[in-house]
Order: sequence, then structure tokens, then C-alpha cells
Amino acid sequence: MNKTIEATLLEDYTHPVRDVMWGHIYMTVKQAKLLESKPFARLNRIMQLGPVYLVYPGATHTRASHSIGVYHLGRRLLQNLAERGASAWLTPTGVKSFLAACLLHDLGHFPYTHSLKELSLSSHEKLSGEIILKEPFKSLVGAAGADPELTAAIVDKEINIQSDEMLFYRKLLSGALDPDKLDYLNRDARYCGVPYGAQDVDFIMSRLFPDKQRGADIDSKLIPNVESILFSKYLMYRTVYWHRQVRAATAMVKKALISGLESGQITGEDLYNLDDTSLFTMLKEKTGCAGSLVESVLEGRIYTTAAEISPELSCEKTVWQSQVKTCKGSCPVTIDITDIRKIGNRAQFEEKLAEQLRGIGLEIKGEDIIIDIPEPVSFETGLYVIDENRSFSDSSSAFKPQTVNAFVQTLYTIRIYINQKFKETTREPRKPLFRGSLR
Repeated sequence: MNKTIEATLLEDYTHPVRDVMWGHIYMTVKQAKLLESKPFARLNRIMQLGPVYLVYPGATHTRASHSIGVYHLGRRLLQNLAERGASAWLTPTGVKSFLAACLLHDLGHFPYTHSLKELSLSSHEKLSGEIILKEPFKSLVGAAGADPELTAAIVDKEINIQSDEMLFYRKLLSGALDPDKLDYLNRDARYCGVPYGAQDVDFIMSRLFPDKQRGADIDSKLIPNVESILFSKYLMYRTVYWHRQVRAATAMVKKALISGLESGQITGEDLYNLDDTSLFTMLKEKTGCAGSLVESVLEGRIYTTAAEISPELSCEKTVWQSQVKTCKGSCPVTIDITDIRKIGNRAQFEEKLAEQLRGIGLEIKGEDIIIDIPEPVSFETGLYVIDENRSFSDSSSAFKPQTVNAFVQTLYTIRIYINQKFKETTREPRKPLFRGSLR
């Protein structure tokens, strides 16, 4: 390894941070100063998994602890790649910038996991880049040996900097085997008490090889580990991230946000730089019925599942036809999925559905119904298998593109949630009270 790069990665890391997942994590004293800043302190008040604690009570870890874990794995990753030849194109400033980017990549993240993801707001990566480039944070990043502009560009892909080294770091921070994913899968599984996310990080690090254009390549010995990551991500989405109660709570907060934005009670700018508590406080203080939705979430009164669209069908057709079965009779329902994918259209469809239910004697309002549409999810497989001289998708892996597509399709369940106070008026079997069929 280049001696200068070796020193940059190994010397002066004397400040210990004790982490549940990785034990002692060492930073330089100036890197540790970033943890004391106001923007980073906000991450201590944002739970990594938002409402997941309603189903898995241990899931109260924060964006801050995750960010520190990403920094730790990013440093380990760079050490391994530098020893295998990457030091030929690394610079001390670039190394410190990459480590800063790992630590600060979620600096602009919204509260309450992804409840704000579909709204017309700046991406959290863009917000992170803006914070990094503002004083006094810009000076703190510079004092830690990083270049603020390079650090921001690694996080925010909209920043256009022509640099091979920067592109190399971007590939490392966002990819199939990035430190972000390796931390959150392991950490989320640990705190939720489920086995699905655990990954063999030590072996993964030992089988990565640097490439200036692609970032990190693998050899065929690591194919099972990549398959494990893909399947683990699928299982975590299916059982944790997109658990029906988790999605219901997220959908309730999202409905409150949309209602507040459409009524003008809140603006997009109001939603930046909030933590979990300040988000809920703002919604309760500034909105009407939307505030009651938030109150219900805080008190654990989560809407119940009234209907599901079969996941194997929801990606193929556009019109959903079903019967809502209640103690007062049945109500035919027809929904155009193409239209309700647009978040601004859902409230009117929810009101139409409420109107149909009122027609059979159920006293229900549009605010008591939520149509939940999953946002896009990807399973990154953009790796190159060097000893097979081909991409992972074309390699000897059993996980072909059609397999990965099947993961996405199986996860993509559209649901209708209904206020709990109507739970007794609907004939609810063990499964959702009615299922959709697509024609």
C-alpha cells in the first residue's frame, strides 16, 4: 500500500465510539467533532426505522448510530481495497472526503423513515450535500482533512464534478455491497430481533477487489454472499420494513402530510431539518383532522388492513375490482391503479370508496380510509465477477434478473387501510376482509 494512504487510513484514529453492532469504532479527534454538530445531533432524534417499533419494540436505533456504522465499514472497505491496489489512485484528501461522506450521507434525511419519500421535496442526498457545503459545517469538514465539495459530491449525485477518484468513491458508497447496506441489514436485524439481515462482513471485505471505474469487483467465491444480501433485503422488506402494520402507520403519517400540504397549513419548507418529535408536533399544531391521524399513530391506534391486491397481479394490470364485505352488506369497488399511483389522486379515490360504503349504511369518511401504494424498491446486482469475466447477472449465480424481479413483484402489495373504529363493522377473517382481483 502507498505509505501516504496507509498513514491516512491508520494514523491518529484515537477517538473511540462504542457501538452495539461493531464494538469500538475509532475516529480522528477532528472527525469526532462532526458528531457534536447540530445537523448530526438531529440524527440522534430520528429513529432509523420509524414506526417499525410498533411491531418490533427493539427497533429504536437511530440514524446517527447507523451513520457511524457506515463510516466504520467504509474505512474497513477502503483499507482492504487500498491494500489490493486502489492506493495507486487514492489521495489523502479523497480518503478523508470518502470517510466524511460515509459519516454524513444521511445528514439531510427526513424523519419517520420514508413517510415523506413520495412528496415533491428535495432528496435527502441533495439536502445532505447542501448542509455539508454550508458554514459552519463546511469548516468542520475541512478541519477533518476532507474537501467539502468532494464530500458533498460523493453523497449527492446531482453535483457535477469530473473526477475519477470521486466516481470511484460514489461507486463504493452506493452499490450492491456498499457499507450503507452492510450496516443497515445487520443493524436493523439485530435491533428487530430477526435473523434475516445478518451478513458475513469479514469474508465480504476479504473478497473485494478494486476497479477504478466500477468501484469494487468480486470473485465467484463471494457469489453466495451477494445472494445472501439480496435474499436478506427481500426478507427484511417482507417481514420488517413493509410489514402491514408498519406500512399502515407510515401511510397514516403520509396522509396527514399530504392533507396539510394541500390545505396550505404546512409548506414543503416546513418539512426540512425536522426530527421525529418536531414532525409530529408540527402536524398536531398546524393541521386539523391530519393532526388526529398523527395522534392515533403516537397512541398506537393503527388503521387495520381492509383489503389487499394480490402481489402477483398488481404489477400486470391496472383495474382492481373487488367486494367490500361488511355487516351491512357488500359494496363493489373498482379502482384504477394507474391513477392512484399518483400520490395527489389518492384522497379523491379514498373519498369515493367512503361514499360507496356510506351507500350501504356504513357511516365512514374519506379520512377513515387510506390506499397504500408501495414506492419503488431496487435490488442492486451491478457487480462484476472477475474470475468469470462477466457481470453478476450473467454469472453462475442462481439469482438471475427474473428471480430478482420476482422479489419486487412479490413485495408489491397494494392495501386499503381503514380506521380501527370500523373494525367491528366489517367481517374480518384471519386474512384481510376482502381481496382484489384484476381484470
